[in-house]
Amino acid sequence: MTNPSNVSGKVLINRPPVLDAFMAESSVAPVDSGRMGRRRSRPAPDAAQKREEETDAYGRRAVELSAFYQGKIETVPKVPVRSLDDFALWYTPGVAEVSRAIRAHPDLSFSLTGRWNTVAIVTDGSRVLGLGDIGPRAALPVMEGKALLFKFLGGVDAIPIPIQVSSPDQFIATVEALAPAFGGINLEDIASPKCFGILEGLSKRLSIPVWHDDQLGTAAATVAGLLNALELTHRSVEEVRTVLLGAGAANLVTARLLLALGHDPHRLTLVDQRGILQAERDDVDELMVRNPWKYRLALKTNGGGRSGDLAHALDGADVLLAASTPDPDTVTPAYVRSMAPAPIVFALANPVPEIWPDVARSAGAAIVATGRSDFPNQVNNSLVFPAVFRGVLDARARSIPDEVVLVAARELAAGAKRRGLTPHHLLPTMEESEVFPEVAAAVGDAAVRLGIARTKLSHDEFLERARTLMGRSAKLVRALARARLTPPMPRVGRRGGRRR
Repeated sequence: MTNPSNVSGKVLINRPPVLDAFMAESSVAPVDSGRMGRRRSRPAPDAAQKREEETDAYGRRAVELSAFYQGKIETVPKVPVRSLDDFALWYTPGVAEVSRAIRAHPDLSFSLTGRWNTVAIVTDGSRVLGLGDIGPRAALPVMEGKALLFKFLGGVDAIPIPIQVSSPDQFIATVEALAPAFGGINLEDIASPKCFGILEGLSKRLSIPVWHDDQLGTAAATVAGLLNALELTHRSVEEVRTVLLGAGAANLVTARLLLALGHDPHRLTLVDQRGILQAERDDVDELMVRNPWKYRLALKTNGGGRSGDLAHALDGADVLLAASTPDPDTVTPAYVRSMAPAPIVFALANPVPEIWPDVARSAGAAIVATGRSDFPNQVNNSLVFPAVFRGVLDARARSIPDEVVLVAARELAAGAKRRGLTPHHLLPTMEESEVFPEVAAAVGDAAVRLGIARTKLSHDEFLERARTLMGRSAKLVRALARARLTPPMPRVGRRGGRRR
């Protein structure tokens, strides 16, 4: 995780002119994240404007730091290299015997190579964050960030692989060809509905775990947060009336998981751009062909007995789970006021939620969550995927069925309970690191119980292994920083000049 252009503590930056031009186009001056919102020379903006300005400032700072570090991850040897003779062990001629062993017993690839702990992060860049179809090259910074989280939070080695493909079949074939190098596949930022077919196709073809984080990770975090929100507001999943705004990757799986938990399908309503999803809608026959996953939920939930738009759906609802348009005017205060008393509002769009948390609370929401780390109650797949992959990799699992996803969600919710539930603490934050080995161990246990594990350990063995591997990365990062092999993050002064 050090800078490849760092030589003897000096950072050599090749800053292209196009980057300076890009930075100059923005109207927001770069600011230090610790100084945001402190200037008093202009009239104080309203809360929404201030949040938007902070979002812009984070973006400019990210571009500047990306130019400074020139990438977020790197590979580092994990074996001793004491002299030239050691290469005879790690490469030729000694490596040939390792290859012969794996050829005779293919599963030895999980024991004799780094495959056991290596995940591919694969995307076609067709739906990146709230940016849409920006292509595989522009998706690479996000995939690098994902790899950083995999390593730092889960102790998992992850390789970003944006691919240029033209069809779901080509995507599946490409990943299948790459699979022998990896212990698991993390699909990322793929447009709906093709993401569902790709996940299903790869899960059938491969004997390693395949996970689409925008479906499974976000849904698991949402379910975990919702279970605790229901407990705080003295509701149950069997009795609550829930509206899911957005019928894409995350919410279609969230709906599926809620139904598996016992949610009444007649009290579950999905809303997309054309309104409430229900069996009598005029496009339902088209959905049967174009999006069978959405079609099946249209039939099963039947709009919760309602038709019309979001306003009709939310009238009297207990819960809103929004994963839709990143626009703070998508959900209005009037919509929140129309819900049941003390409603639960999850506004999960990134980088900007469908309604600002303070606006939702002022309109009567008892509990509010977003997808952002700078607000309380971040519902984000980063709370899930590092621990899930730690668990399935340690179990050498062959797949990740919904039962495993629900185990992870329940254990994540239990982790927040152990710290103490409040309206501002529904879920653990990424700093509550003691929770994630527990989630990993629960996932490992589930893999063994379901018969999909190649390695069968006890709960205590899974837990100890997870604690060791997940804790090692933070120690490694600190050691690299102490040795100044990772250059210190440059600070930005009040006038935009760098300070070291």
